[in-house]
Amino acid sequence: MKRISRAIAMTAMLLVLLPVRAWAADFLIPVGEIVGLQLGSDTLTVVAYDEALGDAARAAGLKIGDELVKIGQTAIHNPEDVRAALQEEESSLELTVRRGSKLNTLHMAPQQTDAGPRLGVYLRQGIAGIGTVTYYDPETGMFGTLGHGVNDGKGNLLNMTQGSVYSAVVDSVKKGKTGEPGQLKGSATEGIPFGVLQRNTDRGVFGVSAQGWHGQAVPVADFEEVQAGPATIRSTVSGGTPREYSVEILKIYPQSRSDGRNFLIRVTDPALLELTGGIVQGMSGSPILQNGKLIGAVTHVLVSDAATGYGIYIGNMLDAAA
Repeated sequence: MKRISRAIAMTAMLLVLLPVRAWAADFLIPVGEIVGLQLGSDTLTVVAYDEALGDAARAAGLKIGDELVKIGQTAIHNPEDVRAALQEEESSLELTVRRGSKLNTLHMAPQQTDAGPRLGVYLRQGIAGIGTVTYYDPETGMFGTLGHGVNDGKGNLLNMTQGSVYSAVVDSVKKGKTGEPGQLKGSATEGIPFGVLQRNTDRGVFGVSAQGWHGQAVPVADFEEVQAGPATIRSTVSGGTPREYSVEILKIYPQSRSDGRNFLIRVTDPALLELTGGIVQGMSGSPILQNGKLIGAVTHVLVSDAATGYGIYIGNMLDAAA
């Protein structure tokens, strides 16, 4: 009887210690298409002075990068809050701004125009750009992009309150070279979003789309199946159509690596090297495939070697999306 009890206890312990998948998808469509991403937040940041109206803001000490927290007693979360506060405080403004980790109080007079009082600066709410879609789950409509998070310009993960995804194409390519990363330059082809962004994490930006993407779903690889050696990435570096390009996985790091860099990869495809020099900004999220399975996504390029960069394991992206 004692032997049976011990056996049951040991089995229970082994079950507890086994890793638990937070994701259930076994097959996903590797996409590789460029999309426009718009991430909204509840903060407004000064990005430029108005050429005609910016003198008062400069004199008051308002600086590029300041985050507007309050005007008078009105908390600022969106452009409508700014307009309402300016109408209430027509002659003199007390601005509370966040600069780094400190709150500063500034005083200035609003600039009077035919359209009403203005601060004399341009404000940005959220961030917009292009990125590559890693995967799409046709059963749930969920998708993942980038393989890393979007920061707020101060090195912190952007607190996304809403977001949208748009169809886009690559307009031009700035080729990467040693010491100078390249870049894909793209533009949205439609003004109507076809998907909603739901989560900005340090392992990717995730959302849902009923329209989604078509293609052949492939198995999701377990981490132990990933091997050093030949692989491919699916990317869009010209127009709007993705292609597969050859790469080599040079090194595999632990799955638990906290910075999300699980593979060291090098572009070996002559056509991609000729066009982009290797990995460039905008290719983040390009799915990595090996032996017919989806293993991860491109995330970073090495500044010292444009042909070489990092990839994140697909399971780590799916865990962050769950």
